[in-house]
Formats: sequence, structure tokens, C-alpha cells
Amino acid sequence: MNAPGNVWQGAGRRIHLQEVGLRDGLQMEKALVPTADKIALCNALSATGVAKIEVTSFTSPTAIPALRDAEIVMREITRRPGTVYTALVPNLRGAERAIESRTDELNLVMSVSATHNLANLRMTQAQSFDALAQVVARAQSAQVAVNVSLSCVFGCPMEGDVPEAQVFDWVQRFVDLGVCGITLCDTTGMAYPTQVHQLTAAARVRWPGVAFTLHFHNTRGMGLANVLAAIDAGADRFDASLGGLGGCPYAPGASGNVCSEEIAHALALMGYATGVDLDGLLAAARQLPALIGHDIPSQIAKAGPRLALHPVPADFDAVRARALAR
Repeated sequence: MNAPGNVWQGAGRRIHLQEVGLRDGLQMEKALVPTADKIALCNALSATGVAKIEVTSFTSPTAIPALRDAEIVMREITRRPGTVYTALVPNLRGAERAIESRTDELNLVMSVSATHNLANLRMTQAQSFDALAQVVARAQSAQVAVNVSLSCVFGCPMEGDVPEAQVFDWVQRFVDLGVCGITLCDTTGMAYPTQVHQLTAAARVRWPGVAFTLHFHNTRGMGLANVLAAIDAGADRFDASLGGLGGCPYAPGASGNVCSEEIAHALALMGYATGVDLDGLLAAARQLPALIGHDIPSQIAKAGPRLALHPVPADFDAVRARALAR
């Protein structure tokens, strides 16, 4: 953990920003973004230097029609060396489709909350784990990386708090399968900074060889604070969504993920090294309203970076002259 007071001083420490807006964001939108626009948006995100992009989801086109073009998008994007191109995979069939489409990493999802898992995935936790264990085995045989995203780690909107021991039990089950990447998800924005710090620090001590990602939503306005708390606990990988898009259909009022350009802006000011081109992120975010048909939550896209200066008022010289004449 950083020494007291150093949380605000990045001192060049590397933080990996992972873009999830193309999947986590677009799957919630009513508007169907054309395939060519998705590919162009992914290419623009690649050019910004983000560490990972969740490009799409290999789910049933009936279940998520917004991402029914998964194969085409994944095959036709321009891949930047050093960027990982991942996709959500719900089952063995989805895994086969993703592997055939040259996906770098399969992202698997289940909930540490029994109620949320049943509501969201229509399966018990045992059924989800058995299905995902098959996917892990298939990915390993194909030598494709696997990440497991655990939902509701910081609280369930139907059950309330989820005990840390319960969360860690599910982490251990996947580690036992050989999974090396785990995402701790604040699925509905229930996390708060001291909770985040405690759980993140404990997870990193218990599994030092696991690459932990933190996935926060900004539902209650604590997204950035939670990111900083996780960084202070040693975390260095974060999901974020372009424009702040996203949400959860089983948590009324849940807003989108923490906003990619807002996190990149804040971390850069604090001296952290993200390797991300903020101007490129802003340019991509400002394309979103035309693609999805409505405004985006991003405040940075509206206001610009902190030092985006503005011209003085048109009558400034006259006002100055009058002031000096007094």
C-alpha cells in the first residue's frame, strides 16, 4: 500500500485502463449501432493505447440483438500490438464462436450472489460454475486466455452485503481451475472506498499471482473514489466505459460504468502512467451521441480537460480599460 498521503501522487506508476463500452455499454442501448461504426470505434479506441478492449459478446443474437454481429466485428477490427481484445462468453457454444473469431481472451461471468445469478443468468450458481468450468477447459485446450468477472462482489441489490468469505470462495474455485485473471465487479454501484480498499488488499495478499481487475459503476457517484481506493490497495487494472455508458437491467437506477475519459483525465493529473491518449478518448466519446441517439454521462466530454482554456469575453479589453481608468 502507498505510504500515508501518497495516494494523490502517482509518481509514474503504471495503471492499465481496460475499455468495456463496446460490450457493456452498447448492449444496454436501444439503438443498434451499425457494424462498420462499431469496428471504427474499436479501431479508434485501439489507437488511444488502452490496455484491453472488450469488443463484443458471443451471446445469443436473440438475447442481445445489439451485439449480433460479434463474429464480424471481432474479425475485422484492426489489432494494435500490445492491446488485448477480449469478449464476453456465456457458454461453450459462445466460446467456440469467440475462438474461431480469433478472440485473445474469453471473459466469463457469474455472480457471487445466488439471487442475482439466478435473475441475471437464469441459472443457479452451481449450474453457472459447471458451465464455465467447461469453457475454461476448452479455452485452455485452445491456448486462449481466460478472465472471470464476478458480479455483485461489493453488494447485491436484492440480497444486500455479500460476505468477503463468500466472494473469496468463488475466486478460489476459479483459481483452482487455473484461471489467472479475476475481475471484482461492483455491478450496481454499491461499493464504497474503505470497503474497496479492504477487499482489494486482502485479495492481492491471498492470491499474489492473480491479475485482479476492478470494475466499478458510478451509480452513487463514488466511482472515481473507489478507483483511487483500489489503487491505494495496490490494484493496477480497471475496467471503464467510453462516455460512461452501461448499467444493469436488474438494478433499477443503476448508471453506467466509471467513465474511461474521466478516469484517464484524473489519473493523468495525479501522475499515474496509463499510456492512454486522452484527446483520442475524448474524440471517440464525442461520437457516441450520434451513434446511440442520446447524450452521454461523461462530464469531461462536455467540459473538456482541466486546462481546456476559453477565450476572454468579447468586451474584455473595454472592461479592462474602464477598470484601469478608475
